[in-house]
Formats: sequence, structure tokens, C-alpha cells
Amino acid sequence: MSLFPIATRRAFVAASLLSLTALAAPMAFAGCDGGITVQDAYARVSSKLAKAGAIFMVVENHGCTDDRITGAKTDVAMKNALHTHKIGADGIAHMMAIEGGVPLPAGGEAVFARGHDHVMLMGLKHPLVDGDTIKLTLMFEKAAPVTVTVPVDNER
Repeated sequence: MSLFPIATRRAFVAASLLSLTALAAPMAFAGCDGGITVQDAYARVSSKLAKAGAIFMVVENHGCTDDRITGAKTDVAMKNALHTHKIGADGIAHMMAIEGGVPLPAGGEAVFARGHDHVMLMGLKHPLVDGDTIKLTLMFEKAAPVTVTVPVDNER
């Protein structure tokens, strides 16, 4: 038989659970401010006469909900698309549009890097010159659009 009445034990258990919940809550929501940030963005082209270019970056999801990058807009190209490279059966890397967008996990990131996922700029309206900047807007399945200024850096 216990030294404490049932009501006292229940109150102790309830108080203990409440304390644990209060301690766990800040950890569960730490870093969960809902923001999406873009890091280390840059654009480049293969030559001054190029009609296409690409933008690379890291997109970070500081939210608690998975999202998806569904598109990109700039005013420097006739068409902007999310692209990737896939190795075909012939062993050659082929560039293709990403169907359905790029996953952006909660608390995670999507990396757009040379030879992998990137924003493809097709039908450039003018040459992209080192030091120029491009206004890029990323669209998401759930989050509001994010606009960033992307420097042209053909030396990377």
C-alpha cells in the first residue's frame, strides 16, 4: 500500500507531465519561425554570346512544415524553369525540367548547384555580365513567394 493517497499521486503525475511538456515545448518549436531564406545565390553563363544561363543557391526552410519550390521568375530571360541533370542509360548527363517542383523539407534545405538542380534561364534578353544583379522570385506550394537579388558571378 502506498504512503500517498491516490489523489496526491495523480496530482504529482499531472504536475510532472506539465513540467515535462513546458520543458519540451521550446525544443519542439526551436528554429521553427516559418521563414524561408536563400543563401549563397549566384548566376552565371557560359559565354558573352550565351542565350541561356543558370542560377545556383541554397534554399532553407526554417518552418515546421514541408514545402515545395514550384517555380522561379526573373525578368532577364524569356523562360525560367527549375532544371536538373540526370545520367541517362548512355552514361551522359542530360538536362531536364523538374516535374512537380523541388521538395523543401521542414528544417531542411534544397541545394541548387552546378551539375544538379538549378534555375534555368532560357532566352536571355541581354548578356549577363559579372557584377550585374538579377531579381529572382521563387514560388512555393505553401509559403509566400520569396524575392532575392542574385549577383552574376561568372568566375565561380
